[in-house]
Amino acid sequence: MEPRPPLPPFTAETAAQKVRMAEDAWNSRDPDRVVKVYTEDTRWRNRVEFPVGREQVHAFLVRKWARELDYRLIKELWTFSDHRIAVRFVYEWRDDAGQWYRSHGNENWQFNARGYMEQRHASINDRLITETERLFRWPLGARPADHPGLSELGL
Repeated sequence: MEPRPPLPPFTAETAAQKVRMAEDAWNSRDPDRVVKVYTEDTRWRNRVEFPVGREQVHAFLVRKWARELDYRLIKELWTFSDHRIAVRFVYEWRDDAGQWYRSHGNENWQFNARGYMEQRHASINDRLITETERLFRWPLGARPADHPGLSELGL
């Protein structure tokens, strides 16, 4: 497997870069693209699901984005160490009935020496919002570089 820079040990700059790369990938809503950054035997905790390996993670992502429509995500670096990164994130999405949600969460990531994520532990809370309360209104895909982050938005 080719290295996936930036590689551990992380600095503030490379950890922030890794976080933004993850945000951009998840905003693509493309399970084939997203799953490539994880080790073959990656281990996750995401709410009540505990996928192990790329195949289970891929299936999880397919289900996620079939249910969470018009998904837009912002991640923010919280802290880092040599091979671990902690982030907080918020994403907005709607269900197939048109109800909007804002989901708030924290993730802890652990990487191998080649820059692939070995572990992802996520805790997430969903909050109902109205369409007029939405803050993430950029076109689907990566968040524009000039769009405010979580701290700037007061989230």
